[in-house]
Amino acid sequence: MNPPPPFPVVPRPRLSGPRRRLGRRLPSLGAALLVLAAGLAQANCMDDEKLEAASPTPAAPSVPVEPRNVLLGLVHEALARSNGIGAARLLAEAAGQDVAEAQASKRPQAYFNATLSPALNAGNDGNTAQLQARAGVTMSQMLYDGGRSDRIVDWRRQQAEAARLGLLSTQEQITLATTSLAFERSRYRMQVVIYGQNVRKMGCLVQALETIVAADKGRASELVQARKQYQQAELQQVQAQSQARQVEAKLRRIVGDGLPGIEGMGTLLLAVPELPTVLAAAERSNDINQLGANAAALREIVRVVEAGNKPQLSWNVGGNAQLALGGGNPRNTGLSAGVTLTIPLINPAIEHSTQAARKRAEAALLQRAEALEQRRQRIAEVHEQAGAAFDRLRRVGLVLRDSDRLRNFTLQQWQQLGRRSLFDVIAAENDHYNMRVQYANALHDGQQMNAMLTSLGVGLTSWLQ
Repeated sequence: MNPPPPFPVVPRPRLSGPRRRLGRRLPSLGAALLVLAAGLAQANCMDDEKLEAASPTPAAPSVPVEPRNVLLGLVHEALARSNGIGAARLLAEAAGQDVAEAQASKRPQAYFNATLSPALNAGNDGNTAQLQARAGVTMSQMLYDGGRSDRIVDWRRQQAEAARLGLLSTQEQITLATTSLAFERSRYRMQVVIYGQNVRKMGCLVQALETIVAADKGRASELVQARKQYQQAELQQVQAQSQARQVEAKLRRIVGDGLPGIEGMGTLLLAVPELPTVLAAAERSNDINQLGANAAALREIVRVVEAGNKPQLSWNVGGNAQLALGGGNPRNTGLSAGVTLTIPLINPAIEHSTQAARKRAEAALLQRAEALEQRRQRIAEVHEQAGAAFDRLRRVGLVLRDSDRLRNFTLQQWQQLGRRSLFDVIAAENDHYNMRVQYANALHDGQQMNAMLTSLGVGLTSWLQ
């Protein structure tokens, strides 16, 4: 912000009484020094108030990067380094293998078996000891099982879909966490800049007052007050720096050491999405779809249990060979083929199993409905919070504009040797910088609410891409 235009000099009021006598006793050299100090303060105690992040070393000129691309890069790094994503991906792949296993179980299956055992045969000629070796091959396939195998495949598919949606849900959670930390980092970096400008402003006032006190010892209390405020401004800056480092430590643990700048982060998510649009998108979110897939899988379990009480028909083919050492028939071979029919007659437990599976499926549907209702309620709350944050941002911006004018008026009138006290100057400065911190907080509060609102709706991952 550029310094305000010079104001017309108001004639100083005539002094009377003790103040007039004090003015008469003031040496002309001291008065000249006061005027000089006031001119120095007016020339140097104005700041531009740009919210740029301070870096330890000047950065080389580079091509500007769109803030969304910066945030997308952070999210990609977080996803690539996350163990949670790796675990969710492995679970999704395992669920896919379960589907393949269920499908393969419907195909013909062959088994080989072999035994080696001693045997003792008793006959009219006496006892005969043998060493028997048997080997056989059996092949079978289910022809009809009441649809149980197909239902198992459908159940596995729904589980695989739930695992896939779980992976997407985990990605969305990491994306939201990374975005929130990026905004928090931008918030505290802006606070560091604001408090740093306050430190420079108070330092300028301290320097001006040191010059004034050198000529007028009666104003030493003002110098003490200015130094006190300077130290408080430094304390606020140090606290903001500590908070920024804490957030950056969390962010580095997620994305690594290469943290980009914060340029443009204050203007990334300024538009509040329409409430009906977010509510409509909530039903299609990954979390809700995952609960729906789990409910569908439990419905398939009901059909699996029901099909388990139906007749089953299968065919089988087998061949075996036997070799005996030690007497008797030394060699024996056989071949068999047939069809096996199994009809359940009495199974008292099947009804209980079916009812239990149905109740679990109904419970899963109710859980999905409850989660959707809670999500919609959360969307309404966050939408209101986002709107309130940006309304506060607008109102603070209006107050901030007048606050800037007031502090400049107050500083100029104080520089005119007595029209305002230093306490008025410090109070105006404190109020102005506090309002700037409130503005930065409202800006980032609104953006974080927008990020959460987007995550609850279409998803931040989709928005970033």
